[in-house]
Amino acid sequence: MLSLRITLSTSLFLAFSFCSFSQTENLAKTVAGFPVNYDESAIPPYTLPDLLTLQNGKKVSDAETWMKSRRPELLEAVAALQYGKTPPPPNSISFEVFEKEGDAFQGKAIRKQVTVYLTENSKNHPMDLLIYLPKDSKVPVPIFFTISFSANNQSVDDQAVKIGEVWNREGQKVKADQPGRFQATNVEQLIDSGYGFATVYYGDIDPDFKDGFEHGIRKDFLKPGETKPQNDEWGTISAWSWGLSRAMDYFEKDKQIDAARVALMGVSRLGKTVLWTGIRDPRFKMIIASCSGEGGAALARRDYGENIKHMSDPSRYAYQFAPNYHAYSTHLDDFPFDAHSLIAMIAPRPILLQTGNTDYWSDPKGEFLAAQEASKVYQLFGENGPQNKEMPAAGDTSLLENKLGYYMHEGGHGNVSSDYPVFIQFMKKFL
Repeated sequence: MLSLRITLSTSLFLAFSFCSFSQTENLAKTVAGFPVNYDESAIPPYTLPDLLTLQNGKKVSDAETWMKSRRPELLEAVAALQYGKTPPPPNSISFEVFEKEGDAFQGKAIRKQVTVYLTENSKNHPMDLLIYLPKDSKVPVPIFFTISFSANNQSVDDQAVKIGEVWNREGQKVKADQPGRFQATNVEQLIDSGYGFATVYYGDIDPDFKDGFEHGIRKDFLKPGETKPQNDEWGTISAWSWGLSRAMDYFEKDKQIDAARVALMGVSRLGKTVLWTGIRDPRFKMIIASCSGEGGAALARRDYGENIKHMSDPSRYAYQFAPNYHAYSTHLDDFPFDAHSLIAMIAPRPILLQTGNTDYWSDPKGEFLAAQEASKVYQLFGENGPQNKEMPAAGDTSLLENKLGYYMHEGGHGNVSSDYPVFIQFMKKFL
């Protein structure tokens, strides 16, 4: 049986722990020399920036003002101060469909394999897409699209998938010829529900380690005289996000795919990535941000679990963000937005925040509180979120009825098999 997997076996994902997280950090008192708070009573008082006030002080009271005035303000700030500005797409982009209709799932699905070349007139930066579609569909198919820590052949148990390459601990690309070890779910669930499945390895876009830009896509966009991105220029999260937009460029050209109905999912740092992608590229219809935590959907000002100091430490994950971001680690109160702003910028499209009730490092309550605040913007569009709702218990699916949804499984960081029926339920309602 073909099954989706999460692998820890070969890539730098192993060396740098699962998605900027390890079990030892989940209850550690200090990380990288900085204190970690897990005491709700010790959270300092904080005030969130008002979502519905323009920079000129005027109030936002309708969806049009939000879309034309307030959202652009926030978009500019988030790009410049957190993730980094992305360059425009190439003037032309090329694709190579090297497998068009491979047989999969005992004839229930077809397998497609596509190389997207990320730079114009160059094959220096190939990104491989793996796609499965229901075989008998007579109309374009909506798809569940993931950005993965694993090469495509490690993400599924399918011997016909091209063996990819992954980054090793020494910063070299090596063949991904070891199998994955941790089965997460079954792709066939999606096929049986009428959805396609697509995945891409994040290392095909930009490596996940300090100075990885020397090997990834960002090196091609350095300005004259630069040796690394500066100030408001893109970090690795923005690079991954830019690559996902190039995948969407392909989806729009594939007549078998309904590019207007793509649900994008990522976990942890890739949860941050899909959140940012949904903000900067509204072509993605639905965002499923899993355990995105600090720098993603969890309120930074709450100072619970991982905080901006941990993210900005040069020995850890500073490279994932714009250089401007790190200055705020010492004066976060001056940050002109917070996680509620990121969630709100997806409106009115559907977004599901998925987390785990014991993932204290990523602060599931901080994500819920951010979603409550972001509900104010969804209400401008006549949609609902969890505002005025109690934080649900693990396994409670009651908040899947809102376009701004929230779900928490029993357990820790990442996805578990039981999350995928929840994703499908959300997709059936809103995709």
